[in-house]
Amino acid sequence: MKIEELAQLQPVLFERFAQILQQNRLNHAYLFTGAFGSFEMVQCLAQSLFCTNKNGVLPCGECRNCRLIEEEDFSDVTVVRPINHIIKTERVRELVRNFSQLGFESNKQVFIICDAEKMHVNAANSLLKVIEEPQSEVYIFLLTADENLILPTIKSRAQRFHFPKNEAYLLEKLEQAGVIKTQAELLTAYSQTEEEALRLAASPAFFELVNECERFVSLCLHQKETAYLQVAKLASLADDKEKQGQVLKVLEILFAKEMATKCGRYYLDGIVTARKMWQANVSFQNALEYMVLQERS
Repeated sequence: MKIEELAQLQPVLFERFAQILQQNRLNHAYLFTGAFGSFEMVQCLAQSLFCTNKNGVLPCGECRNCRLIEEEDFSDVTVVRPINHIIKTERVRELVRNFSQLGFESNKQVFIICDAEKMHVNAANSLLKVIEEPQSEVYIFLLTADENLILPTIKSRAQRFHFPKNEAYLLEKLEQAGVIKTQAELLTAYSQTEEEALRLAASPAFFELVNECERFVSLCLHQKETAYLQVAKLASLADDKEKQGQVLKVLEILFAKEMATKCGRYYLDGIVTARKMWQANVSFQNALEYMVLQERS
């Protein structure tokens, strides 16, 4: 991502980190919460450390080092992501062993841990001493969509920054990409990142789910006696965990638009309950049927 785009994506945070770089006060450990531009910001900060043709304190984005960092192929910038939804302890301990070594390109190293909430608890604990007492010029960035899932001991030792969703920016990007306004508005509310929004915008299957969700919401609000029948249609389309999660999130967005009505507020609470039941391994269909039947009783 170009510097100009990042500045539009998170203008306040971009200016804050530009000042940090100007003052040479980049901390050795950060926790970035929220997914909207956090990884792009980390890459920009990493580029600023290794860029060979900086514009003041900002990276050029074009030199060899900047290009390799963006491609995640620079030897002194390590990106760690979950494998099978977990970051194993041994992977983090391997990083910790590398923290005491000098980088290949310079004496600096950057470690980026994406979805940090998916670290095994032992993996997270193994980071604590290094975060407290870094033995070389090491910069650690922990990225998470949910700060509440990060160990308190980690949170207390890292500087925290929240990356809120820039809805105006995202809506404009979607409309520029040719997405119709109603779909762009829903994707803006639904998506955590620009990448996710653009990917879903090109997915007919996702919008088929959205259409059936809209039909279900209309029935719940206006024809309660037939809403129960629509659950089976939703269940047949949402035939895996990912799609079921999508349906629950879309329904929450759609019912939130009806909060001015008592019925809308009831169903919004009902979706929260249905999600908890689903997460507790109640079947997706049974969780939605329970919500509908409770309202009818």
